[in-house]
Amino acid sequence: MCNKDDICSGRRVAQHSSEEIERAIVACVRRFYDKAHADPLLGPVMTGSIRDLDRHIATVSDFWSRTLLGTDRYQGRPFPAHVALPIAPEHIDRWVALFAETAMETLPGLKAAQAIAKSQQMAACLKAGLFPFQEKDGHLARRSH
Repeated sequence: MCNKDDICSGRRVAQHSSEEIERAIVACVRRFYDKAHADPLLGPVMTGSIRDLDRHIATVSDFWSRTLLGTDRYQGRPFPAHVALPIAPEHIDRWVALFAETAMETLPGLKAAQAIAKSQQMAACLKAGLFPFQEKDGHLARRSH
């Protein structure tokens, strides 16, 4: 990782204010959910599970603000909110891919990299917690058969 005095890839790292990053986080989360709702795999899950999209976007933006800026607005636990969702490992993989694409489009470079790394870590934890068993064909499963 580079800090503000480092040179990355031969270029000086651009500095962004907390306010700029906060705005970018909200833009990232909004764009991600726009894409996710339109996605053939994620759309049905999103539509069926998010009752108040604006409130959800605010909560998720607070999560990313805490993750990327160290703010204290988010005090929740993401895992329990996802336990009952009708998802398979493919949903998590798609979520990570779509989030990474969106983060690269909306967040400053280093913050995008941090957000993508965190999303990959979260995906691994979600898969391990939600799908602790492996079927004979190698697919992850919620229960042992």
